[in-house]
Amino acid sequence: MIAQRVNSATRWMRQALAVAMAATLAACAVVPKAPEDNPPTPAPAPLPADEGRHRVALLVPLSGTHGAAGQAVANATTMALLDTNATTLRITTYDTSLGAPAAAARAVADGNRLILGPLLGEDALAVAQTARSARVPVISYTGDENVAGGNVFVMGTIPAQSINRVVRFARLQGVQRFAALIPLGDYGERAGKAMIATVRASGGQLVGMESYDRTDGAVANAVKRLKARGAYDAVLIADTAAVAARAAPMLKAGQPKLRILGTELWIGEPLVAQTAALNGAWFASLSDQRFGRFSTSYQTRFGAPPYRLATLGYDSVLLTLRITREWQVGSPFPTQRLFDKGGFLGIDGIFRFNTAQAIERALEVREARGGAITVVSTAPIRFDTP
Repeated sequence: MIAQRVNSATRWMRQALAVAMAATLAACAVVPKAPEDNPPTPAPAPLPADEGRHRVALLVPLSGTHGAAGQAVANATTMALLDTNATTLRITTYDTSLGAPAAAARAVADGNRLILGPLLGEDALAVAQTARSARVPVISYTGDENVAGGNVFVMGTIPAQSINRVVRFARLQGVQRFAALIPLGDYGERAGKAMIATVRASGGQLVGMESYDRTDGAVANAVKRLKARGAYDAVLIADTAAVAARAAPMLKAGQPKLRILGTELWIGEPLVAQTAALNGAWFASLSDQRFGRFSTSYQTRFGAPPYRLATLGYDSVLLTLRITREWQVGSPFPTQRLFDKGGFLGIDGIFRFNTAQAIERALEVREARGGAITVVSTAPIRFDTP
């Protein structure tokens, strides 16, 4: 039911990560890029010895398509060190826009015992391969749970979890019959599998699922096919707010009570509240309970508001600091501590890693209502399951 991957769709989904340039990183060392018109510069000298600090590498892009996103994460890691007055960590930033394997090789050679990042799943696999022989674990910011395992832990927001949260909430509200619009590509494939599994596990009925590519008219044609499938109470649009804003009026034509569901891609998108056809839509989201204070502090330090994904950098530093209590300087990172069933607390709420080494997050459910976004189901404050 889910079509093959389409490269154009994959490239488009990746561009949702790109953001405007953030402020210059302070307090963390960066491996510089040599000017392209000049001869290659000699390899930088090894970092000086650290006897009282843990060496941790941050691997993010600092230029190119995802450079602004990487800079935002790097700024947030600096902010976490300043806010906690951390004296036990030395975080060095390595630019993956020069090539993720090269950045990882340099990080390992410099004696780093833990790698935070990179942003993209394919980069995480390349970094992991380089770091594995040195017994260096990787806590990646990607949301692709397929790269988890071995020495890779996935910390980004996972589509399957946001879909699980919103579908189960809908079931509690009496929704029985579901349908879905799924984009072609890697993200769509993961979202489609998650939708099938969650509806089945929650006792609902999946009436139909239609996929589409990024060509003109593809969304409209998918909507027509889906409407021919029969009656359903709610439809998941596993795409950005812009696509949902186009599809929702067509879906609700003749079905004004149809409930629209969204994914984590809707987080922070004003269009969700501004689109009349999305009034009443539900989607799962990270909690913003602590984000407001973080945002104010970030803007004071760096002169611009943060991007939402910057909290990944901040929370990964908090996680590392907590584990340093049981981590002897110079020894391998105690990976087993990442499996604490009680979880960890960060700006985005509580989280923990499951046995598959993918993050589990406590998500809230939001509703677009009357031109605003309202929380209709708060995020849990603790993990009750063993």
